[in-house]
Amino acid sequence: MAALEDGVGAASGSHFPSDGPSPSFKEKAREYVDLHDQVESSVTLLDSIETFLSTFQKDLSAVSGQISDLQGRSQDIERRLKSRKKIEKPLSNLIDDLVIPPSLALLILDSEVGDSWIPAVEQLERLLGTYKARMRVKAARDLAEVAEGLRIVVATKARAFFLALIRPIRNSMSTNVQVIQTSVLLKYKPLFAFLQRHASDVAQEIQRTYVSAARTYYETGFRRYIRSLGWIKARDVEKSEPLTAGGEVDTPEALSARLAFARIDGPGVTLAYMADDKAHKEPIEALLRSVLLVLMDNATAEYTFVTTFFSHEQPGTRANPMQSPTSLLSPTDGAFEDRLSAIGSDAGTPRQRAGSVSFPTTPPSLAKEEQAALDAAWKQTFDPSLEYCQTFVRSLLEPIPPVIPLLTMIRLTEDVMAEVQIRECPPLESFIFKIRLEMWPIFQKAMAEHVESLKKLAEGTASGFFSRGTVTTDPQVATICQRYVTIFNSFIALTQQPEETMIFSNLSRLRQEIEKLVVSHSEKIGDPKRQATTQSRLYELVLQGLNRRSTSVAHPKVQAEIEHWRKREEDARKKILTKNR
Repeated sequence: MAALEDGVGAASGSHFPSDGPSPSFKEKAREYVDLHDQVESSVTLLDSIETFLSTFQKDLSAVSGQISDLQGRSQDIERRLKSRKKIEKPLSNLIDDLVIPPSLALLILDSEVGDSWIPAVEQLERLLGTYKARMRVKAARDLAEVAEGLRIVVATKARAFFLALIRPIRNSMSTNVQVIQTSVLLKYKPLFAFLQRHASDVAQEIQRTYVSAARTYYETGFRRYIRSLGWIKARDVEKSEPLTAGGEVDTPEALSARLAFARIDGPGVTLAYMADDKAHKEPIEALLRSVLLVLMDNATAEYTFVTTFFSHEQPGTRANPMQSPTSLLSPTDGAFEDRLSAIGSDAGTPRQRAGSVSFPTTPPSLAKEEQAALDAAWKQTFDPSLEYCQTFVRSLLEPIPPVIPLLTMIRLTEDVMAEVQIRECPPLESFIFKIRLEMWPIFQKAMAEHVESLKKLAEGTASGFFSRGTVTTDPQVATICQRYVTIFNSFIALTQQPEETMIFSNLSRLRQEIEKLVVSHSEKIGDPKRQATTQSRLYELVLQGLNRRSTSVAHPKVQAEIEHWRKREEDARKKILTKNR
């Protein structure tokens, strides 16, 4: 710096005056020195910056690598998150399906069977099905063991519960079976269905116990009831007598009252306690009607219950509950009558019919095998009762009753069978059909006896060379004609079909023999005019009886019958006029 100043001074000495440098120059030199220092500092700073930039570039490269690595990791995490989101809902559903709610376990383990068990067993059944379908999942296998324990507890408690409900049916004849069926057992049908699917041995035991108890219940009831009806029957024994036999002719009013027993709707049934009154009597058709109606109401109600309660149903389905017809089935609110006070007496009557019964809709159609099994359970329950009823019906037919009560009984069986078909009880329908088939040959036999008696009487009135004819009187023949009219009118009242071979073929044979009897009786009178008069009078008697009922009965056979006898009466009158001339 001194050299620079010396040089500057020398230079200035050689070119400028010797009085020394000017102040402006010195200032410039100082500025240059400062500028030089600044340049040096700038160079040093630039070197530092260069070094920093070089280091920063290295750091930036490192950070860039880290950012790329973080981006890769972020993308991997995002992919994993999406995958987790996809399985989140199925996993949540799986957990919900597999978890056994503590409330469910506590209910089954710590409480007695009640209404709250119905949804509980349905929930348990869903869990059992889920574990079975997901046995590859370890959690499902572990929880399946817990659910199996709960299933065993349900089967144990439900068995004791159902057996306790059935016990009163066997132990007490005053038990109202319908109340137990409709108000209790059917309410717990889902619980029994659970046993059918997951504890079949227990369900079969309950079914066998119920069938055995119901069998005893109905057997005892029908034995008592039919015994009471037998006492009433023994007080007035009716038997078929030939049309030619003596006796009074039944009045139309009395016959009309008895014909009412041919239908379900009509008088009330005979109650067991009525047998205690030794003066009480009932016609045989009334007794048959009572036993058939009591059998029909009890048997069809029991069949509906059996096919509803013991049928197998799929999980999640509910059978329609039966409507309780207790108050309609029995005037005694479903209880057995036991009016005898003697110890050990077993007089009583099953639930009986007081009016029409409103039955539930028929359960859905079942498989043939299951339907056969349910029919077998019903038959096992009612076989003893059916035997009692069949024995009683056969006792009513021995001796053979008169033809009008007999046809009334046949029509009653047909009406009962039609009602049983509506209620859809095939086993009982077959039983009633067999009874009806047994009655028709007896009816045919009784009608044949009437025809044969008329034939013998008509043939006996004709005298031969070696025999003397039977003497008949006008009142006797008139009575026979009135009886024929009574039979015809009763048969018409009991027949709705315009053509029925069994009925009208027998009436036709009977009419032919009546005509022969009238002719043979009148021929014994020597005077032809008196013969015609007698025939006219008897024909007129028949016409009067037929005309009395023709106004109230619109049957095609009535008018045909009236025309037939009118023609006979007109022919007789013509003979009278001819003889008068």
